[in-house]
Amino acid sequence: MAAGAPHAGRRAHRMWLAAACLCVSAVAHASDRQDPAALQAHAERFLKTQTGGLPGKVSIQVNPPRSSLPACAALDTFQPAGSRSTGKLTVGVRCLAPTPWTVYLSAQVRVIGNYVVTRQPLPANHVLTAADITLREGDLGSLPADVVTDADAMLGYRAVSGLAAGAPLRNALLRPPLVVQQGQTTRLVMNGPGFSVQSQGQALANASRGDRVRVKTRSGQVVSGVAQDGQQVVVSF
Repeated sequence: MAAGAPHAGRRAHRMWLAAACLCVSAVAHASDRQDPAALQAHAERFLKTQTGGLPGKVSIQVNPPRSSLPACAALDTFQPAGSRSTGKLTVGVRCLAPTPWTVYLSAQVRVIGNYVVTRQPLPANHVLTAADITLREGDLGSLPADVVTDADAMLGYRAVSGLAAGAPLRNALLRPPLVVQQGQTTRLVMNGPGFSVQSQGQALANASRGDRVRVKTRSGQVVSGVAQDGQQVVVSF
């Protein structure tokens, strides 16, 4: 039994050396891989910059990558073209050096703030007043991108179609206030190469700012121009 003791000691020593080598190898391998937390932090900083000007309280959650990646010395973050900056989205992180790679991280950006909703059902072409709308708090990131957040700015706008009670107001569902009214005397501004002439006419239709509208001049000629504030139409030649 005593003779076997040195052999047992040597075996234990060899096992200890093997375990130590494995630990060193694991540490070296880990140092060659990109830290997932660093990727998440990089993407989060990018999204904070993107949402810095949004109204409301912003919270950001970025999920870790699903695969292991080589360590990177120079990271660059981006969003795919056409992506929103709120709600559920994807953030791209690319490595510029030493080994190029690109990974896409899923994320969610919540923006808790006020948005505008209708108090009661509104018919098409209804002109909005303060009694028609109110503010509601919620996650702006879960709503359409063109949801209205400034109630006062929408006063005088017209509903394109009927709106249900409690419906979030969207810019796509509203038209600016009328700046030219049918039958009213209209100031015509006719611009062309090297000249600008002003005269008066009569609008043949209602028009919001930027709409094209026809105007009958004093001589009976009908011209078409772009409606501007103050019952004015600009005609370009």
